[in-house]
Amino acid sequence: MTLRLFEGVGLELEYMVVRADSLDILPVVDQLMHAVAGEYEAEIERGPLAWSNELVNHVVELKTNGPAPALFRLDEIFAAHVDEIGALLQPMGGRLMPTAAHPWMDPERDTVLWPHEMGEVYRAFDRIFGCKGHGWSNLQCVHLNLPFHGDDEFARLHAAIRLALPLIPALAASSPIVDARLTGLMDSRMHYYRENQKRIPSIAGSVIPEPVYSKREYEERILGPMYVDIAPHDPDGILQEEWLNARGAIARFDRDAIEIRIIDTQECPTADLAVSHALTCVLRALVRERWQPLERQKRFGTDALNTILLATTRDAEAAAIEDSDFLEAFGVRAKRARAGEVWEHLVETCVAGDAEFTTGRAAVLGTLLGEGTLARRVVRAVAGENPSVAARLSLPRERLHEVYAELCDCLKENRTFHAQA
Repeated sequence: MTLRLFEGVGLELEYMVVRADSLDILPVVDQLMHAVAGEYEAEIERGPLAWSNELVNHVVELKTNGPAPALFRLDEIFAAHVDEIGALLQPMGGRLMPTAAHPWMDPERDTVLWPHEMGEVYRAFDRIFGCKGHGWSNLQCVHLNLPFHGDDEFARLHAAIRLALPLIPALAASSPIVDARLTGLMDSRMHYYRENQKRIPSIAGSVIPEPVYSKREYEERILGPMYVDIAPHDPDGILQEEWLNARGAIARFDRDAIEIRIIDTQECPTADLAVSHALTCVLRALVRERWQPLERQKRFGTDALNTILLATTRDAEAAAIEDSDFLEAFGVRAKRARAGEVWEHLVETCVAGDAEFTTGRAAVLGTLLGEGTLARRVVRAVAGENPSVAARLSLPRERLHEVYAELCDCLKENRTFHAQA
């Protein structure tokens, strides 16, 4: 079935499995799959959703079972599946934890690669890049897949997504703590994601995709060089697939969709859906040329967009954007604005009035705009309003456990996290 722009959506949410008592990593996703399917399946269909494995055996992915017609009511469906998985993990001594990074995981000690179907792919990644690191084994994100048909629709969607990518951490950052310390970044996952394949730079590029607007050009400038560069390390050709591409958004011509990959997992499905829904509304406005014509959108350079992405990776909603051309692309007439102010403008002008935007998602966006990103709220809960330099060195494990146990409860109960909780 051919889907045109915004006629369907695919959503993938990743969660980590931890021990119910200590919240340490618990690599039992293969046992979870076996409990349902009777064998170690890499993916099982569960009605409107499917469950699948990831690179490591402590991360489970819940995703729409094929394209969904819209995002409407998906938060309820994902929440029901979170409940089901939670019940299955209980006798194993486990539970699900949200956010984009485990706060004290030791990748060298805790990494267990998925050992079953697709295992040869993961072993190849491990052999080439070494997967015992935060950029590989300690990250959870949301993948938002949007369809296109033909080069014209691909160009419109790709131009819009390139523009929107730098703003995503300003709404979705949720990984300020790694190795039991504040990293100084609101989106630490994005930092590690950027670094994890630097041995072969063509795989991730600058994270912001190059300005290419046809399938042929994409294959020539992005996919082709990547396949050439990986070939000496991959003699069996196991990794020569579109999913090897690690840019922040990748073209999946095998299913005529672009997959956005840099959205940090939030504290509950309704929050994940609120962020994805807001982003989709903004992309729809860009595609419809609400603020600028397509030809002008196409001209934004990768370096300029990457500079803004680095700023929002560090400071999320507090990042200062001083590129007036970029701001104008979203209808903001100013020489300088905080990224959070841009999102306030976008929510007011093209999200709040969307017919499918539910009360629950509106409440989540109210929290995001009023109290800050989940990363900001977590820092406030763990270390206070103005963390000292000492907090960068180490954080009390007892307080970390308390805050992340509350986040686990938020996921289980599908509710928003507040710093004072």
